[in-house]
Amino acid sequence: MPRDVAAGHDVLKQLPIIVDDLGISGNLLVLSGGHTMKTVGKKVLALLKDKIVYSLEVGEITYDEIERVEGYAKSIDAALLIGVGGGRVIDTAKIVSYNLDIQFISVPTAASHDGIASSRASISTDDGSVSVSAHPPLAIVADTGILSQAPRRLMAAGYADMVANYTAIMDWELSKNKTGEKISEYAETLSMITAELMVDSAEKIKKFDENAAWIVMKALFASGIAMSIAGSSRPASGGEHKFAHMLEKLAPKKALHGEACGVGAIISMYLHGGDWKKIRSSLKIIGAPTTPKELGISDEVIVEAIMRAREIRPERYTIFDEDISLKTAQTAVAKLYEE
Repeated sequence: MPRDVAAGHDVLKQLPIIVDDLGISGNLLVLSGGHTMKTVGKKVLALLKDKIVYSLEVGEITYDEIERVEGYAKSIDAALLIGVGGGRVIDTAKIVSYNLDIQFISVPTAASHDGIASSRASISTDDGSVSVSAHPPLAIVADTGILSQAPRRLMAAGYADMVANYTAIMDWELSKNKTGEKISEYAETLSMITAELMVDSAEKIKKFDENAAWIVMKALFASGIAMSIAGSSRPASGGEHKFAHMLEKLAPKKALHGEACGVGAIISMYLHGGDWKKIRSSLKIIGAPTTPKELGISDEVIVEAIMRAREIRPERYTIFDEDISLKTAQTAVAKLYEE
């Protein structure tokens, strides 16, 4: 669990105090993407000017990139990592943190990813994304002023990722009944609260202002904590995520992760026989894509992703691991367009 969480307007200025409070002495390493390093990363380096601090720009999350970042962290004898950026940067920081057994601070610049507080991360491979163990952050500094300046599409994707918790919990319960998988009721409850918070707050979030950033960040943080409590991504990752990862294989870089999860959640809820229109309506309110056309992907590819979702993490039983006929998959896609 994070020891320190600062969220709100202008809280980035608290970073030096938080670093001191953590009591970790030694060299600091700030990780960020190319563009973010020139903006928020630059501010972080200025705030930490009285400390011994290094910086490194990171690229796509691959095993080679992780190895490169680890090598640099070792070469400067880094005692603490600070990940400044979106999901890609935060995941890189938490994986390197875990592998080298040093702590890290999460400084998100976009409310697009529930990994800001979780103990899981994803690495890109030729076969798609692989979920791996990682360190949850020792502290989180979420400046809503910065978060609200991120592209609206990113916050909408984060929103969709949280709404997908509805079906993730339904799949966890399904697996409990089908396979005897153990569940954490506390993690389930916390995860469900985040989904309900999103749906109930859709009208506020569609403004994409600082208040919206605060609401989405609060949900992303709670979802990450639920995963840490469960010891896995189960509370926030069910069949809709398997669908999303398969879609990323079939149509790479077409949709953001959260966007794919949102569409997957609508389909999953339909397959569960639940209120899929409620999920679709909430996504429409904040402008997240709800159809293959809005994702820029053909209906046929979405159908294939439904049929092949079971190939992703086959050990994790979900509604997509049930016997789904081609006709059922085609009907589910047609429902996405239904008025």
